[in-house]
Amino acid sequence: MRAILPHPRPDRRMVSWFKRDKSPDKPEADSGRRRLSADEIAAAFAPPAAPAPAPAPAPPVVTPPEAPTAAPRAPAPDAMQASPGEARETDAPLRETDAPLVDETHLPAAASPVAPAPATPPAPPPPAFVDPAAALADYVFASTMPAAAPGKSGWRERLGGSTFAKSFGGLFSRNPKLDDDLLDEIETALLTADVGVKASTELVESLRKRMKARAFVDANALLQALRADLIAMLEPVARPLQVDPAARPFVILTVGVNGVGKTTTIGKLAKRYKDEGHALMLAAGDTFRAAAVAQLKAWGERNGVPVVAQGQDADPAAVAFDALQAAKSRGTGILIADTAGRLHTQQGLMAELGKIRRVLGKIDPTAPHEVLMVIDGTTGQNALSQLRQFNAAAQVTGLVVTKLDGTAKGGVVFALAREFGIPIRFAGIGERPEDLRVFDAEAFVDAMLPESLGA
Repeated sequence: MRAILPHPRPDRRMVSWFKRDKSPDKPEADSGRRRLSADEIAAAFAPPAAPAPAPAPAPPVVTPPEAPTAAPRAPAPDAMQASPGEARETDAPLRETDAPLVDETHLPAAASPVAPAPATPPAPPPPAFVDPAAALADYVFASTMPAAAPGKSGWRERLGGSTFAKSFGGLFSRNPKLDDDLLDEIETALLTADVGVKASTELVESLRKRMKARAFVDANALLQALRADLIAMLEPVARPLQVDPAARPFVILTVGVNGVGKTTTIGKLAKRYKDEGHALMLAAGDTFRAAAVAQLKAWGERNGVPVVAQGQDADPAAVAFDALQAAKSRGTGILIADTAGRLHTQQGLMAELGKIRRVLGKIDPTAPHEVLMVIDGTTGQNALSQLRQFNAAAQVTGLVVTKLDGTAKGGVVFALAREFGIPIRFAGIGERPEDLRVFDAEAFVDAMLPESLGA
């Protein structure tokens, strides 16, 4: 077994040799370098300090005018011979003429005048509160979009972007062949534009019979026949609203679902009738939507039409009752009453329309004289079920189809005319008040179809 020997002690001479201070290879004076202290190293790597703020401008220094200096005078003989206890002339206080001489070469130069700092402009006042309802009415009145041109050209300009117009414009952009394929494409275009299955089938079958009887010499003749059939479908419902002068006031009750533009339509109707010289009044019956009353008041102010309104969540039947009484007492010619938007599936709200009719009938048994339903032109076939429910609850007597400009399909007008036969009073083809047009069947169809092949 091997013995474990103790670790040998290190040589003291070797350790002392490593601990010795070794002289540098070159003297420090010759190297030209200097050891930096810890503070200097920290200052070298410290981030640059922020610049000191500029000192405030000193006020201008005004140098007072120099006092006139008198020539030095010789001391008086008696003063030079005076005793030490006596006061000398030089010990007396200096008078204005005895001011000491000043070396002007050592005087500091007068500082140049510094322009005063510009005054800080006052903070702008906070922006005034803008009522969104009033802003909407101002936007409609001062819309940057130009009003549609009068006549058929205005209809074509605004309805040219509809699905109906684009479909038939592409279909008749060439000279298609008269065959069943062309009729199938026409039927597809009608269905795509929301004309409806029944109306589309009737139109296509009528064209098919005449084509087999060789009634069309070319595709242009078929296009003209389609135009005549569409106009014939809309002419029975293209009846403008006639205001009965014997009914004072002539009461118009507007109904519809949410977001179709009832309040805006009322404002446009108010401007139309005001320009025609009618004395009218508005009733803010939409007490459910927060901005509806303010929006209708804004329309009334801009048209110079009085508005009867109550607080939010008030009974709309009570608002209509008060408005009819006020209109009768003032001899108003037309009263337009607004109502809250409601879904046709909400039975409780639909029954509320019947209550409004009954309340108006207590004052005037013939009121309301017109129940105007506003329909969104982009709704599609859902507009049929809406009209069905509103007609059962409020006995609709006229329609206003809005938002037909832009990308609206437009074919729902034909479906409404075929199924219900209710007069279409107005059509909205733009944002300005002048763009609420009396419905014209011929102008509407001509805007939807191309003028000729390749047009």
